[in-house]
Amino acid sequence: MKPLGASSNPPSAGGGVWALLVAAGTGARLEEERPKAFVRLGERPLLAESLRRLEDSDWIDAIVIAAPPGWEEPAILLAEELSATKVVAVVTGGANRAESVRTALGEVPEDAVVALVHDAARPLLTEELIERVLAPLAEGWDGVVPGLALSDTVKRVRDNAIVETVDRTGLYAVQTPQAFLAPVLRRAYNGDLTAATDCAMLVEVAGGRVTVVEGDPRLVKVTTKADLELVASWL
Repeated sequence: MKPLGASSNPPSAGGGVWALLVAAGTGARLEEERPKAFVRLGERPLLAESLRRLEDSDWIDAIVIAAPPGWEEPAILLAEELSATKVVAVVTGGANRAESVRTALGEVPEDAVVALVHDAARPLLTEELIERVLAPLAEGWDGVVPGLALSDTVKRVRDNAIVETVDRTGLYAVQTPQAFLAPVLRRAYNGDLTAATDCAMLVEVAGGRVTVVEGDPRLVKVTTKADLELVASWL
């Protein structure tokens, strides 16, 4: 394992499925003195939960962590504590999520088959969901995202006034992990990242075919203290 975006990978880690674990967010709304990935979830940092689950997955061959700037060494120490031997690099995350993913992609070898991108802020990752997002890649899709169909009424609001009720038919709230053919994702990240909200958007803009599979309602994104408490109650 090499910190700060080291350029070499063990030969045994080539090919296969590479997980990019994005953990560089500041987590300002948690009002903590440390980055979100290192806020406590139970007895360990939030990052530990998704890292452990990726390490234990039979589908994952190698892991790259995009850590908050200045927190690369703690991320390495955490991986060692968890005996996460699949971690082959810890890179410094960028100013936004897209830049963090692009930096992590730099550690993925050319012969990698699949890149699976997951946000550490969604810690309750399951083996079943990993399998579900990987399966369609063997059916001709360039990318796969998990999503939950919207059930609430959706309003478009401007200056606190409702200006439109949006037809929710076909609308999904998209989660991670998102899985892609590695060469497709690499090409998508060669372009402009300015408007990127997730990996799938970049692949779509680049002409890739992306499908959606059933997500997991327990795969909550930790944004607030209430989210953190809810996820902790499910551990």
